[in-house]
Amino acid sequence: MGATSGIGLEVARLFHREGHPVAIAGRRQENLQRISAELGNCPYAQIDVTAPNAPALLQELIGQLGGMDIYLHVSGIGKQNRQLDTTIELSTVETNAMGFTRMINHAWHYFRTQGGGHIAAVTSIAGTKGMGAAPSYSATKRYCNTYLQALAQLAGMQGLKIRFTDIRPGFVDTELLSKDFHYPMLMQTEKVAHAIVRGIMAQKRVITIDWRFRILVLLWRMIPSCIWERLKVG
Repeated sequence: MGATSGIGLEVARLFHREGHPVAIAGRRQENLQRISAELGNCPYAQIDVTAPNAPALLQELIGQLGGMDIYLHVSGIGKQNRQLDTTIELSTVETNAMGFTRMINHAWHYFRTQGGGHIAAVTSIAGTKGMGAAPSYSATKRYCNTYLQALAQLAGMQGLKIRFTDIRPGFVDTELLSKDFHYPMLMQTEKVAHAIVRGIMAQKRVITIDWRFRILVLLWRMIPSCIWERLKVG
């Protein structure tokens, strides 16, 4: 879900290259048609995760594929919003929290009836701390982290064979990042996609990409809130 560009597209290419049946979804129809042709005319569906009918469309796509073993959610938006534009904040919440919940829930119920499966989602290291430059983005990514953790616990409580992978990349050179700002330690999508595929196949619970960002996250977590809130983190 979210395979029309960036990380989602590169991961789809890798899984296809390794011989796995793939179905792709996203909002841009023209991109989906082109990518489907590239991937051997794989099934595809135009899906907007903020729409109420998105789960039904996903279920149709699963039927076209012949079943689903792994659901990978890469659909998300983000934007620096130092002026706290309410429209930006709410649209981010609608996609990154409500849309995320809508689709992850459908995957959960599907795997529950099928006897198991694997839910993976690209979140972000931004969920580690509340970031003033992108309030709704960092808050919704924290939500995603916590939601996946809660579902992992719930699966254990109910004895379900549903596995989870929370994928937390640092800054990736995709359309998501505004060209108006400089992002340090920028990673290429191909490198990130390879790390994601390795982590999913190894059934890792959490993947932080890459080692530089693992160190950064560790340092961030050590900073008390009273100090963090005084820092000018861009």
